[in-house]
Amino acid sequence: MNLNPVALLLVALILLGVLSNNNSITISSAILLLMQQTFLAKYLPFMAKNGVNIGIIILTIGVLAPIVLGKVALPNLMDFLSWKMFLSIAIGMLVAWFAGRGVTLMTHRPLMVTGLLLGTILGVAFLRGIPVGPLIAAGILSLFIGKGL
Repeated sequence: MNLNPVALLLVALILLGVLSNNNSITISSAILLLMQQTFLAKYLPFMAKNGVNIGIIILTIGVLAPIVLGKVALPNLMDFLSWKMFLSIAIGMLVAWFAGRGVTLMTHRPLMVTGLLLGTILGVAFLRGIPVGPLIAAGILSLFIGKGL
């Protein structure tokens, strides 16, 4: 019997996702396993090439939708002059920079993705974290090991 190590990894990620109540890992791994094992495998290169960008677009829509719906008010000019707003802008810029470095690192060192996902799952399971940070985690990791090395 020939075991597919990637399929086994995906099954393990599904189990870890279920155990840690991490729906994004569970659903993503299940979809990839389904794609790998069916005629949908021909679309995996497309997902490998465009998946991060598609995900970022969907995430950005999710963040902007409450503003568009009027559930979050736009700040007035005076709000922009507060130290808290300056700090929030600076941190937003820093996180975006981390994410940019993270995309580069994940592109050049895809093996690191497994460790980052495992760390994310463990953070959700044991530290009550929320699984939104693999790109940011990769960006921070890139500070220690190099951007694309």
